[in-house]
Amino acid sequence: MKITNLKPIIVNVGNLNWVFVKMETDTPGLHGWGEVTLEWKPRTVAGAVEDLFPMIRGRDPRRPEFIWQIMYRQAFYRGGIAIMSAMSGIEQACWDILGKSLGIPVYQLLGGAVRDKVRVYGHIAPTIRPEKRKRKLTLAEAAKASLVDGITALKLNPLPYLRPVEGGAAVKKVRETMSRVRRAVGDGVDLMVDFHGRPNPANGLVFGKALEEFGLLFLEEPCLPHPASGLAKVARQVNIPIATGERLVTRNEFLPLFEARACEVVQPDPSHCGGIGEVRKIAALAEAYQCSIAPHNPLGPINTQVCFHLDMVMPNFLIQEVLQRHVPWRDEIAGPPMKIVDGHVHPSDRPGLGVEVNEKACAKHPYQESKYMQFFHPDGSIADW
Repeated sequence: MKITNLKPIIVNVGNLNWVFVKMETDTPGLHGWGEVTLEWKPRTVAGAVEDLFPMIRGRDPRRPEFIWQIMYRQAFYRGGIAIMSAMSGIEQACWDILGKSLGIPVYQLLGGAVRDKVRVYGHIAPTIRPEKRKRKLTLAEAAKASLVDGITALKLNPLPYLRPVEGGAAVKKVRETMSRVRRAVGDGVDLMVDFHGRPNPANGLVFGKALEEFGLLFLEEPCLPHPASGLAKVARQVNIPIATGERLVTRNEFLPLFEARACEVVQPDPSHCGGIGEVRKIAALAEAYQCSIAPHNPLGPINTQVCFHLDMVMPNFLIQEVLQRHVPWRDEIAGPPMKIVDGHVHPSDRPGLGVEVNEKACAKHPYQESKYMQFFHPDGSIADW
């Protein structure tokens, strides 16, 4: 069996473009799917897929690790986020083909299930009230409205667009917001907070201490993960498990975090960090350091299924990020539908990744330029997103 073509497909879903990759082979009817979505860089990552194709054309797709090593090691410049995202989706497609060729799901290829189902968490974001359409929901109202499909865990970002150092007023506002959210959902719902790395380590520590009373499952990126010493400073003094990793690629960038004991939960994204095999290696490192893993996934249906297969086989898996009802016509693009029951998902037992993309449906939603999320402080200086 040989790889004959790699076809990137861009699908617009509002202010984001999903990017899928279809791997075609010389075996009639056998192809594989992967997801290379790189937020706000769809044409960059689609071009990277096309640049990588000549390196693996004619190779056997049933050797995903071998294909990955070719792409990573046989180019002088090893990849940053764009190249690694492209490589991730290509490697996913190899696993999809391998599973289909053998008639078994990918999680069986990865050693078999270590759990029966996958716990998931959703996101809280203010949305327009459908009955009034005059104002957005508050975070507390949106949190309560997000408890659908038996969801028992939610993540939110209560921070405004901060300066690296803020005073007591911002801390007080965040604490008040979290108090309202906690009252709205009750103590039976796990809450997670994502600071998006906006504060510096000292301010991340201040905000983190202010949130200790709310019993968070984890605090994500109270500061940027590099250098690891900054995040480690927060982790040592805040009584909340620290999570990070969505921006990092390959196990090499995760290792300093483990060595510095800078986090308790790692969040590699299988469409960014290097793919299925690389997530397994990161998870094994995390397990050696007694850290949990909660894969990052605000992306499309292929990456979501990839995460479920990984979640089934990683002993130190904690919880899985999903976007529940983000795109109304999601199931028209790729099926089967994601079914959340009592806050959990059962992954597909279909061969390969168990997902198939409807290319005609994709064509109805072609690429559109995204609006960049740009924010500025009152003095005109640039705010981190």
